[in-house]
Amino acid sequence: MNSICVFCGSSDAVHADYKAAAFQMGVTLAQSGISVIYGGGKTGLMGEVANGALSVGGKVFGVIIPSMNTPALAHTGLTRMDVAPDMHGRKARMHELAEGYIALPGGFGTWDELFETITWAQTGAHEKPVGLLNVKEYYIPLLAAMDHAVAEGFIFEEHRRTVYCEADPEILLNSMKKYEHPRDAVKRWLKEE
Repeated sequence: MNSICVFCGSSDAVHADYKAAAFQMGVTLAQSGISVIYGGGKTGLMGEVANGALSVGGKVFGVIIPSMNTPALAHTGLTRMDVAPDMHGRKARMHELAEGYIALPGGFGTWDELFETITWAQTGAHEKPVGLLNVKEYYIPLLAAMDHAVAEGFIFEEHRRTVYCEADPEILLNSMKKYEHPRDAVKRWLKEE
């Protein structure tokens, strides 16, 4: 993987551990020679992941929409900043640039991006790995919901297994590098067999 799209929160009103983990995720990606693709913000975890990568000479590509491209919100020190016309275009551009996806803690926007990415993999629209950085066990309730959906027959186990989850950025990256797309499950889900 040469590039990973990072989805994460933009709120500054979060525990310092989340910010520190985001900074370290950026450092880890850059030191692994992986470019960071993200939403272009300078606040919250978004700013920290970008700053972490930039602090060790990494490449960071932001994709932002006009209403967020303001001095208060947009990061000005990136390798490159693309301005997309709207949120749909923003997500499409980030997906186009990325060879994998990692969600750090965040809210509705992060979850929207995460679940769209997982859904696209489920339908065969991409064959890229998806990971969760489980800082302070943030994703435990979400993982439980996914497991419940598997138990109730709404998600195939093969698709659930493709969502990697680790608390350590390096371990998460190493897991994602072993990703194998569940093509048989995609065919079964789409009833192509």
